[in-house]
Amino acid sequence: MKNIKYLILGILFGIILTKSEVISWFRIQEMFRFESIHMYGIIGLAIVVGAVSIFLIRKYDVKTFYGEKIYIEKRPYNRAAIYGGIIFGLGWAFTGACPGPLFALVGNGYGIITVSLVFALIGTWVYGYFQHRLPH
Repeated sequence: MKNIKYLILGILFGIILTKSEVISWFRIQEMFRFESIHMYGIIGLAIVVGAVSIFLIRKYDVKTFYGEKIYIEKRPYNRAAIYGGIIFGLGWAFTGACPGPLFALVGNGYGIITVSLVFALIGTWVYGYFQHRLPH
């Protein structure tokens, strides 16, 4: 029954991504060409919501619905994040799809995006395989 909650949240998240046009290839290309503020506004809002959420979780020692403590590790600055961000951004620009909405794109009938989804899964597997050899 616990997984049904996640399925419902995933479906709602997909609807929000679709309605806000975050999955639109044209909106993504507008962003990378600096032609529209639409995507930057959504990303900026997500950063603010995330930062406020983390602040509140730490300040009030918020626990999960199951009573477990939420631990958010403080991580030092790392150059590898810059390289990873560049690779991530290039993949996003080339495919027109951020990894987050890949499933929403497939659900909306964009079958060709399964190619990106398969390569995202392969990339995740490759990272997991070589993770111990990579600079962290």
